[in-house]
Amino acid sequence: MILAVLKEKSGENRVSLVPEVVKQLVQQQVEVWVEEGAGAGAFYPDSGYREAGAALKSREDILKGADVLLTIRPPEAADVEKVPPGKTWAGVFQPLFNPTLMQQLAGRQFTIFSLDSIPRTTRAQSMDVLSSQANIAGYKAVLLAAFTYSRYFPMFMTAAGSIPPAKVLILGAGVAGLQAIATARRLGAVVEVFDTRPAVKEEVMSLGAKFVEVEGAADASKAGGYAVEQSEDFKKRQAARIAESAAKADIVITTAQIPGKPAPILLPTAAVEAMRPGSVVIDLAAATGGNTGLTKNGETIVHNGITIIGNSDLAGTAPADASKLYAKNMHNFLKLLIGKEGQCQPDFADDIVQGACIAREGQVVNERVKQLQPAAV
Repeated sequence: MILAVLKEKSGENRVSLVPEVVKQLVQQQVEVWVEEGAGAGAFYPDSGYREAGAALKSREDILKGADVLLTIRPPEAADVEKVPPGKTWAGVFQPLFNPTLMQQLAGRQFTIFSLDSIPRTTRAQSMDVLSSQANIAGYKAVLLAAFTYSRYFPMFMTAAGSIPPAKVLILGAGVAGLQAIATARRLGAVVEVFDTRPAVKEEVMSLGAKFVEVEGAADASKAGGYAVEQSEDFKKRQAARIAESAAKADIVITTAQIPGKPAPILLPTAAVEAMRPGSVVIDLAAATGGNTGLTKNGETIVHNGITIIGNSDLAGTAPADASKLYAKNMHNFLKLLIGKEGQCQPDFADDIVQGACIAREGQVVNERVKQLQPAAV
């Protein structure tokens, strides 16, 4: 089997495999090709891949000759047309937001594995790219907020007077939210946290933050760590409680997303306008619409003196470590696909392989993606 790493398009500095993982794959009798310059944005030079046992190839050679192609972002149409039918792609393709592309790839007889669809079980933790990247995003969100904010984060007592600590409100206590709590506390901020899942209260408090409770939330215990849709009555009480906390906050970091649906609006425009001038909102759910009524993905806007940064790609701003963690996740998943002699032999009866597989043998096989395009599938 020839396993190949493609260079990501401009703006994405991460890379699917790092030399350390390439070396391990070569030891498993896998032939690894790496596109020239693929790791440069993450500070992994071509020489490191060559020393690890990979062959440096052009993009054209990889597209025509590789059996399994790795790319973090969904493949582009121009590349897809150059790949012979029957090959395998693996990456983070957001299939619930790209059902048409998944259908097109299935039509090319490709086998598609999307690691963001892996079931979030104990056994699959070592392959959970969403968690490994969200951890970095939560950390970076706080640093970005501290850099943007016009005041100190920690409390300072000086001869010229005392500076109170910044008040940080974090919406969503998943992996990104918990890392944001820990980072904000290290910087000396006072932190409040809102989440619809009462089960996370203990974790939040153990990190030194206050948990904001709204009673009557729908059970999210079977949602794989994600938020779930709530009742209209709960949403009204939730909105009032969040608006009250946001009005007192200096920094708001939002992380709430629902798989396959637009991100819930937790901070409508009126709530943002009630914040004091100079406050900062970091919206990590920007790619799926954002948690504020003003968020624009990939943009920073200032509204009534409030800075709103829509950025779902903060993990990519720490490309070296983000790539290292992603590569380890990918390697742990590839172990389920690689046979004893380095061949691609996925066991589709395995729950993890099955969960990650979006398309095979000319058909979209993931049930949730099929439901998004019933007429086409």
